[in-house]
Amino acid sequence: MGLSSDSLAREELASPVAQASSGADVTVPPLLQQGVPMLKVSAKKQKKYIFRLDPDQGQVVWQSKKLRIIPIENIKELRSGAEARYYREQFQLAQQFEDRWLTIVYVLDGGYKTLHLIAATRNVFHLWDSTVRRLYAIRQKLMSGLGNADMRQAVWEKQFWGGANAVAGAGSGPGAEQKLDFEEVERMCRRLNINPSKEDLYRRFKEADIQNREYLDFADFKRFVKGLKERPEIDQLYRELTSESGGLLTYDAFEQFMCSSQKSSLSQGELQRIFLRYASSSAGEQRVSPNSSPLQNSLDLAVHPAYDPQEHAPPLPLSSSAVTDGAARTPTFPSRRIGNNSAFADQHGKIYHDMTRPLPEYYISSSHNTYLVGHQLVGESTVEGYIRALLHSCRSVELDIYDGDTEPMVYHGRTLTSKVSLRDACAAIAKYAFVASPYPVIISAEIHCSVQQQDMIAEIMLDEFGPALVHAPLDVRRTSRGAFFSRYDPTLARAKNLYVSEQDNLREHEISVDTESSSTETSASDSDLTAEVKHEWRKARESEAEVIKDLKSEFKRARDALGRVRTPREPPSSPKAFVGSALPGSPRLEARDPTFPVGKVKVKMSRALAALLVYTVGVKCRGLNKKEVYAPEHMFSLSESTVNRILRQGTTMDLVKHNRTHLVRTYPKGMRIGSTNYEPHRYWAAGAQLVAMNWQTFDLGYMINHAMFQRNGRAGYVLKPLALRAVDKHLLGQRTNHYLDITVISAQQLPRAKDSLGREVVDKSVLDPFVEISIHVPDWPPSPSSASGSTSTSLQAHSHPHNHSHPHLHSHSSSSSRSPPRAPSNSWVQSSDILPASTAQTRSTTVRTPAVKNNGFNPVWEQQVRLPFVLVGEMQDLVFVRFAVKQEDRPDEEPLAVYCASLGSLNMGYRHLPLHDSQLSQYLFSTLFVKIDVHDV
Repeated sequence: MGLSSDSLAREELASPVAQASSGADVTVPPLLQQGVPMLKVSAKKQKKYIFRLDPDQGQVVWQSKKLRIIPIENIKELRSGAEARYYREQFQLAQQFEDRWLTIVYVLDGGYKTLHLIAATRNVFHLWDSTVRRLYAIRQKLMSGLGNADMRQAVWEKQFWGGANAVAGAGSGPGAEQKLDFEEVERMCRRLNINPSKEDLYRRFKEADIQNREYLDFADFKRFVKGLKERPEIDQLYRELTSESGGLLTYDAFEQFMCSSQKSSLSQGELQRIFLRYASSSAGEQRVSPNSSPLQNSLDLAVHPAYDPQEHAPPLPLSSSAVTDGAARTPTFPSRRIGNNSAFADQHGKIYHDMTRPLPEYYISSSHNTYLVGHQLVGESTVEGYIRALLHSCRSVELDIYDGDTEPMVYHGRTLTSKVSLRDACAAIAKYAFVASPYPVIISAEIHCSVQQQDMIAEIMLDEFGPALVHAPLDVRRTSRGAFFSRYDPTLARAKNLYVSEQDNLREHEISVDTESSSTETSASDSDLTAEVKHEWRKARESEAEVIKDLKSEFKRARDALGRVRTPREPPSSPKAFVGSALPGSPRLEARDPTFPVGKVKVKMSRALAALLVYTVGVKCRGLNKKEVYAPEHMFSLSESTVNRILRQGTTMDLVKHNRTHLVRTYPKGMRIGSTNYEPHRYWAAGAQLVAMNWQTFDLGYMINHAMFQRNGRAGYVLKPLALRAVDKHLLGQRTNHYLDITVISAQQLPRAKDSLGREVVDKSVLDPFVEISIHVPDWPPSPSSASGSTSTSLQAHSHPHNHSHPHLHSHSSSSSRSPPRAPSNSWVQSSDILPASTAQTRSTTVRTPAVKNNGFNPVWEQQVRLPFVLVGEMQDLVFVRFAVKQEDRPDEEPLAVYCASLGSLNMGYRHLPLHDSQLSQYLFSTLFVKIDVHDV
């Protein structure tokens, strides 16, 4: 496989769906708007339906037994022709359909889904394929942050105008009259989560109906919407900043705001260029009217994501008089352009970490049982798992390989999961490995095959990966230390079940195999394992009675696995020795019956397969102490349970030290049968590089992992904090106490809940939203000078309303009776979540705002919250903050919208946070306006 690192080629491959589009107005052919018949195919049947494209709503629509929709922004990938061949062959359909085949991969109702279509003609296929890609390109551009304000506004207006007319029954064809009377506007407001008084709404309706026709056309509708989108909370902020300058924002006030509130790192020259670009030439030339929105002057630049000084600053002459005389005016400044004022510090999307360091100095985005897209015991094995993970910059995928009838197969052994051929899995990896990131992919292969099929594994990998597979040391004369990162697209193979010691030689004819697998807790003691399985069994009895039978099988398999692990201090063929773990503190298990043949079985491994192991050679952990020496290329896997025991037993520093120079992979315990995730930052804090996740489950652990690898240009590699890389232990001895202070000001255009078909649930009720904020701190390594850990003072979480009482658009904004009572503005209200000093560094802390009644369109809270946390070695990158918008009457249900980021990548000051659904797809129009600050205790 010849893979080019040419930047242009990578840019073209960067999105598997999007094609460049020049503007927001994509012309959808009338044929596609009216609908065309296409054949919908699946593994079970084929049936013809009428499919149409709704450009205003941004949806693919068809009618089966129910009306089905796919929102364009929910599409993750489009495949056509040869790209979709895998499914055509799976469905056993003829090749003649290939040039008319379109597969749409999308997310709906909490999971990935696929729609397979065959067009009647090639012309219809090309029309559908090109149009959907252009529509998606616009949505993708809008979901890449909070920029493109004009396009965003145009899409929003068309979407809600079209939706309101559809409800009203107005025509949608060319020339059809489209208008909204007052009752239809009322219904639209309910859809927008607005519940003003009827008098207030009618007043706004009449203000927009300038021709007094008792209905709104599209021009009137835009005026009506402009009034709805007023931001009184920002008006108030603007008035505060300009109170001493007659309503004008002077440069001194602007600079003070950018430096003190926004914590801007821009130089004075850059700030002056910004100011002059959006300021009048004379202080008296134009004044900002109190009724005009300050969102369109230079304050807008400060509180919204905007401005890249290198990209937008013109070469203006900077004179002191120009800066002194200038004042903010009201230019047509786009209110949300992407740039240095994004809430997310890495929003620029550039790879900026030093990418020439050794592999152990990076966190590497990793996947566990990548082939599974569901349950660990009965889920489906498919190439989709590899495609999804790799398109999200995952850099380590797992293959569990077993003997097949003709060729090796990939599946979860001793379970009811389905199987996928190794060749198909490798072909998918080869195709998608470097679409999202140019950096190395590590393949974690768990081998359970005969020598003959091991030879096939090597042959298949060489065939499918071609020259991209690293199967010999790279030429050090051509590459500096680690420089192969930027020059090559290597795929690194790692065979997991290979046991290597200093006496073993990978090139010799016989190699022993360690039978540990990532689904078997062989590193646990017998009693630990028994207790853990019983605990999971009890949970299953309560919630999943149908899997108890499978758990019995898991228990037996796990117990049997204990007998196949030899002690490293005994010869490989010793029939008597079997132990749980060589880690410090682990009990040794004596053989119960000296005649029972449970010793280490020598299994031959193919020399061809062993030859593929170069920089990542899987070995068994023989302990973390000075007596055990590992070669630089040796890496081992530790189960979640094993790492937790290391953290409990106080040997974390041994693991941190080992991880400075060697790779370590962690994986979820085998008893996570529902494919849930642990919280990865706990193991990142111990220096583990490959913390493998179940990518099919969108839970808190997945969210934290996603937030981590959004950084550094989504390369899948993030440089570890200096404290975990440096030999000097001084940084790890630095422990400091802090408060994260957040003012939750307002939200904009919160989404409505959707049903399982993706349709908004529109009823008479309107949202009563509140915001829940949590901070997640890992188990910090103990101080090298003290085994007792932190000596932090007692920290408590608080919340109280902001001192300012900004006017609300609607009067229905009082807190719910079930919300925490609003305290006087000069005092703190202690939350119910107190953080004792003894556990301050190992727990998450959560606080919430009161609810705002009957307003999901522009609720205003003005609520201050304070969350305490302990920091070690300035490792802010390993502290994560999660914002969740929830409904007051459904606090335990899935949030309406979320945002998560590491504290180290959050910019301080006034910020608009882009909100996402529970699958972390960004909403087009929903944002949360907050002020963020960190204070020392």
